[in-house]
Amino acid sequence: MNENNSLKELAAVFLMLGITGFGGPAAHISMMQKEIVNKRKWMTEEHFLDLMGATNLIPGPNSTEMAIHIGKDKAGWKGLLVAGLCFILPAVIITLFFAWLYKKYGQLPEVYPLVYGIKPAIISVILTAILPLAKKSLKSLELGIIGSVVLILSLAGINEIFLLFGSGILMMGLLWFSRRKTVNSLIPASFLSVPDFNFFSSVNINLFLIFLKIGAILYGSGYVLFAFLDAELVENGLLSRRQLIDAIAVGQFTPGPVFSSVAFIGYQINGWTGAILSSIGVFIPSFIFVALLNPIVKMIRNSAYFSVFLDAVNVASVAIIISVCYAMARESIADWRTVFIAILCLIIALRFKKINSAWLVLLGGILGYLLY
Repeated sequence: MNENNSLKELAAVFLMLGITGFGGPAAHISMMQKEIVNKRKWMTEEHFLDLMGATNLIPGPNSTEMAIHIGKDKAGWKGLLVAGLCFILPAVIITLFFAWLYKKYGQLPEVYPLVYGIKPAIISVILTAILPLAKKSLKSLELGIIGSVVLILSLAGINEIFLLFGSGILMMGLLWFSRRKTVNSLIPASFLSVPDFNFFSSVNINLFLIFLKIGAILYGSGYVLFAFLDAELVENGLLSRRQLIDAIAVGQFTPGPVFSSVAFIGYQINGWTGAILSSIGVFIPSFIFVALLNPIVKMIRNSAYFSVFLDAVNVASVAIIISVCYAMARESIADWRTVFIAILCLIIALRFKKINSAWLVLLGGILGYLLY
């Protein structure tokens, strides 16, 4: 009964986040922090940070992998599947609806006024969630310096993977220098086989393999996805650049992971089966990577060298989210209306710390529609 209750709670939380999670990975992780750590106390700030840091070190969509991590911690293997699927499916279903509209009518509906207000509201959600994580991650002067340097380099456009691994390796080097000892080693467990599928047309198999490869090797945020899609699909004549641009638009104004855009693309190429197999292909690696990584995160924390590596990765992750937030603010807060929406939502978020982020997103959308 307890397990069933945990699964129901996970399903309710991540369905809500999947439906209301506008704004990309940084916003999704901020919303999860408020729901999981602040509101429901399912885990500590430090463990949430450890999972966030670990997620940044593996390929795939960061926020989806965080959902899967949280599900595994809360309710084991069933929780891993429930949390991941409940976060992904709303985005895929909404994206498929827009894909159907697009194929039927040749254009997307006018949603810009809503997005106009949602974007500055999302900035307030990220800021209120990232502040406690930043405080928790700054455990020493060295970590503070590393976080500051990473923030500056991230704003300068340096690749986030270099920053994350570089920070961790630097901290391990500093510890080695102070202790003059060798590093402990950890060997992860093995896991999982890929399920069989019944949609065996050559087009679908090709789509599945393309998106499986992308899901397995793509580091960083979901926005990097579109460069891969251009190379894999547009350059090979499977998709027009106009369709790719429209897919990007759908990824921007629908909630949930940006990777759900692949459902739109799969539908344009080969209908419902193409959309389903494209979505399965791009998300399967995330489940496998998290299943492999989750059991060893606590083991890593118990190793002196890997512990300081994780501390540095955590502070670097926070710095990169702040950098992303700054970039989003520059793009979305451009006039007095968006400034007003951002400040109002920030005041509400700070004043009512337990408020559900969905209400701020809804308020931003309504204000954007009215003011635009």
